[in-house]
Amino acid sequence: MHKLIERKFLLTFIVITSLFALWGFANDITNPMVAAFQTLMEISAAKASLIQFAFYGGYATMAVPAALFIRRYSYKKGVLLGLALYAVGAFLFIPAASQQSFAFFCISLYILTFGLAFLETTANPFILSLGAKETSTQRLNLAQAFNPMGSLCGMYIASQVVLPQLLSDQRNKAGETIFATLSEAEKAGIRVHDLAVIRNPYVAIGLVVMAVFIIIALMKMPKTESEEKKSVGDVHTNRQTLSNLWHNTIYREGVMAQMFYVAAQIMVWTFIIQYADNLGIDKATAQRYNIVAMCMFLSSRFITTFLMKYLNAKLLLAFFAIGAAACTIGAISIVGMPGLYCLVGISFFMSLMFPTIYGIALEKVDSRDTTLGAAFLVMAIVGGALMPPLQGAIIDMKEVMGHPAVNASFILPLICFIIICIYGFRAHKKTSTEQIQQNN
Repeated sequence: MHKLIERKFLLTFIVITSLFALWGFANDITNPMVAAFQTLMEISAAKASLIQFAFYGGYATMAVPAALFIRRYSYKKGVLLGLALYAVGAFLFIPAASQQSFAFFCISLYILTFGLAFLETTANPFILSLGAKETSTQRLNLAQAFNPMGSLCGMYIASQVVLPQLLSDQRNKAGETIFATLSEAEKAGIRVHDLAVIRNPYVAIGLVVMAVFIIIALMKMPKTESEEKKSVGDVHTNRQTLSNLWHNTIYREGVMAQMFYVAAQIMVWTFIIQYADNLGIDKATAQRYNIVAMCMFLSSRFITTFLMKYLNAKLLLAFFAIGAAACTIGAISIVGMPGLYCLVGISFFMSLMFPTIYGIALEKVDSRDTTLGAAFLVMAIVGGALMPPLQGAIIDMKEVMGHPAVNASFILPLICFIIICIYGFRAHKKTSTEQIQQNN
């Protein structure tokens, strides 16, 4: 029986796992800001969702350059550069708030996610390499369990510190926001106040990131198998690596599945506030439903990490995708609080998807190709940039065939979960076929 984490890798595992919480915080304090900017800047849901386009577009831009940097230098240097870029993007919120520029906020998040792209391109394959390949997917699920802890912290700060202090979200007795009815002078004063409230947690996390940078800079990291091969001159060219990855069907389809998963996750968590708003629930209260969803996500991740000791990860992925699709159908078809409960319930089934798709996709990838392979899986996070604006455009329609548009918009996550389900079954079938051929 292979150990999940060997003693010699334990300290490194703990430190690298802390990075998962750092990008979880950034992800989930940003999601509710879409609704906040929509009201404060008086823009459409589609334009406000450009926050997500900028945030996840940074991953798409920097994932491959990050992999090439790591491939040339080391995982440690990749982590340090990622932390530096993270901090720079966070500190840019200071001039963005001063200029009261929505575009400046988008640019700040874009740069911040350059850092997150470096961290995810580094941390995920690094965790996979810290032990036996047989336990790599389970080990990554355990490390990824700390991501929602950071997410919960971000959600808590958003719901208890940021959203309740936003003067732009004040409502009348009918539950409607009154910001749009105020004079321009009153709006200007509120914007100064609210943008400062939005700015502060990003500046605080920037300081935390700099502290982590110092700790890791002083640490000695173990060499991975791919780094040891590189040190003796056994290096694949980038062209060889790309060819190997392209001809690996499970990997190639895994990149596509990951893109649709991230799109689904961001849509479910970003627009839960708009869904609740359609039911007359204010933003701060709506964010509490997001926190409940994240608690379910976190508990489910520990449950599924345990289940993977006994159940096939590929089949577990497929069945959880079916569960997520069922909850999404409920969120689409039921108008009212039961529909909101279905929307919250999706998070329980999403919990294992990102690390499991990641681990399955890299399962048969040569260690020398892992860094660039990981980059394309991180680049697949671009799904979170592409689909939320489309969902926002549907929401702006107000009604679709007599049905609330916000409900109907969740047809997009439903399509994503169907694709993930198909990937799980296809990967299981292909692996089983290969094992039968090897036995014969």
